[in-house]
Amino acid sequence: MNPTAEISVQPAKPDEWKTYRDLRLRALLDSPDAFGSTYEAEATRTDAMWSARIAAATSSGKDRVLFAFNRTDACGLIWCKVSGDEPAVADLFQMWVDPVSRGMGAGRALLEAAVSWAARAGMKRVGLGVTVADTPAMRLYTACGFRPDGALEPLREHSHLMVQPMSLALGPVGSTDRIPPSAALPSFKLN
Repeated sequence: MNPTAEISVQPAKPDEWKTYRDLRLRALLDSPDAFGSTYEAEATRTDAMWSARIAAATSSGKDRVLFAFNRTDACGLIWCKVSGDEPAVADLFQMWVDPVSRGMGAGRALLEAAVSWAARAGMKRVGLGVTVADTPAMRLYTACGFRPDGALEPLREHSHLMVQPMSLALGPVGSTDRIPPSAALPSFKLN
């Protein structure tokens, strides 16, 4: 772990579409087997499309886009969305941390902030999908209390990779046992 890391998590603002675009495209290039979409598909979006996407998310009340920062550098992303099928469930998407900032607590900070948002929004459960492999992402989700929840699904059409749906049941707001603590990770601040 880097002792000079200073990780913070902040919700995206409507005018931060360039930060979102840059993180999302970097994520798709760095970890193509972790996402249902591809760099090729998303790189064709216009600036107006990226801007509209973040504007809609930040005003919907059903989405929360969070950025992780290592000091002032944007280094991670997670998107939380109230499920259209199950209104008491928040789904997590697009979780990614820049390789330079991995191992510094940014992933856990993003996950904690997303789960906290879901709990404050009255969600009973948080769900996500993770590519089946022994990866840091799978280990993080398991360490944070997420458990397999359903049958494996294809990552995307024509992919041989499979995704494991996972979920975390949420306790009442104010409960301190949502995500198990880890003394090995730094604390973070949610702005």
